[in-house]
Amino acid sequence: QVQLVESGGGLAQAGDSLTLSCVVSGRTFRLYAVGWFRQAPGKEREFVAAKLWSGEITRYSDSVKDRFTISKDHAQNTVYLQMYALKPEDTAVYYCAAQGAPRSDWGSWGQGTRVTVSS
Repeated sequence: QVQLVESGGGLAQAGDSLTLSCVVSGRTFRLYAVGWFRQAPGKEREFVAAKLWSGEITRYSDSVKDRFTISKDHAQNTVYLQMYALKPEDTAVYYCAAQGAPRSDWGSWGQGTRVTVSS
């Protein structure tokens, strides 16, 4: 089992930048990937970005690629989501999640951090 704790959410204006952090603890040696998801008010949760835990391969949703960057600090076991050129439609609760194997469920989730972008 792993535990994930997100932070860094808050209020922003359109065009601003914001960085979210996700500290991962526990059995991290069993992880395959860590990802970010978001859920906007009244909408289903959607995939945002993911990164291999022990590699450099990343993947992004079409709505955020070229604006968001996922990265990892190996020493701190922290995964970041750098968000640039924020748009009001980026307003959501952002969740960090962990995946134990390729194509497996995202089995561990953080509590979420809220991002609100005003126009």
